[in-house]
Amino acid sequence: MDGMLSQEEINALLGNMNADDSNATPNTASDVALLSAQERDAIGEISNICMGTAATTLYSLVNQKVTITTPTVSSGTWDELIAEYQKPCVFITISYREGIAGNNILILQEDDVKVITDLMMGGDGTNLVDELSDLHLSAICEAMNQMMGSSATSLSSMLGQKIDISPPSAELVDLMDEIDESKVGSFAEASFIKVFFKMEIGDLVDSCIMQLYPIDLARELYSKFMSSQEPEEPATPTSKQEEVSPTPSPQVTETPTPPMGQPMMGQPMMGMGQPMMGQPMMGQPMMSQGMPYGYAPPMQDINVQPVQFQPFNMGVNPITQQENIDLIMDVPLEVTVELGRTSKSIKEILEFTPGTIIELERIAGEPIDVLVNGKLVAKGEVVVIEENFGIRVSDIIK
Repeated sequence: MDGMLSQEEINALLGNMNADDSNATPNTASDVALLSAQERDAIGEISNICMGTAATTLYSLVNQKVTITTPTVSSGTWDELIAEYQKPCVFITISYREGIAGNNILILQEDDVKVITDLMMGGDGTNLVDELSDLHLSAICEAMNQMMGSSATSLSSMLGQKIDISPPSAELVDLMDEIDESKVGSFAEASFIKVFFKMEIGDLVDSCIMQLYPIDLARELYSKFMSSQEPEEPATPTSKQEEVSPTPSPQVTETPTPPMGQPMMGQPMMGMGQPMMGQPMMGQPMMSQGMPYGYAPPMQDINVQPVQFQPFNMGVNPITQQENIDLIMDVPLEVTVELGRTSKSIKEILEFTPGTIIELERIAGEPIDVLVNGKLVAKGEVVVIEENFGIRVSDIIK
């Protein structure tokens, strides 16, 4: 050994000196009460389900296979976050306005946002711009709004209560610069929970995303999650009498069996020595309906008459009847003339400028469509009446 300290050892010593400084702001994981292992597992399960739903929504937006792996939950501080992200990244702030109090931050790498927004605008994910513009941030906000909206729906089903979020806001942040603490809230002052995901989008993106939860919000999610997992216990009867039917059963055990040929006490009788209706005498068979053998109920007089149909009037023709169409004569209908149609991608539409020519699918001189309330009813040709355009109907569509 030459007795000289390496740069890593010098940095470690300087770090210990800063930690011993009494004026330093406590900003380490040991200075706050962090989550237990059970709480971290629950947060990971919640995030896994929510991000799975968000991945399905992102697939529908970019038309590329989206894979988000099982999350890793840990704690961290703002200084540790700066060390992990050395280049500009995009902060997506999601605020809860119903069901849960607080907000969290979703961090995406700048290049990933460029790929996602290019795919959303109709590109192939390779036409990346040098810098993110307001248009790209607006597009990623819309994507996150739909993704986090579907996640909130999954979270509502999971917790058994309504969860609603505000529209997310996106901002390009360079963590090496001074951060406006009003935009990141308590994340810059105290430890928080980091949920790390690995994300793949087709062959274009193989990166990671990170979600930050304040400690209080993570504990609230854990509490609601555990409450929703507890099964509902059935009501326990307080006494033995509540366990039986309200109607008391006959006390058969307390009444002695009478001798043959004598009725039981407590049974209604038709007469002394005669059985009840429906009870056969000793030695007589029992019918399936409970009536004595050979017994037939008295017949009742039933008035039966043939059905009477109203004769058809062959002289009435409903087609020739006059309909009362006057009732709807004053109903206004919207008449639209359609010159033609075409389809454009979002990228092509954003490139429109004054003077841009849009080619339609209809050939010049071909009759144009006349629609009433969106339904094609006629075709015609354009005419000029004084200073206004008009349509001369040439064909009625049946």
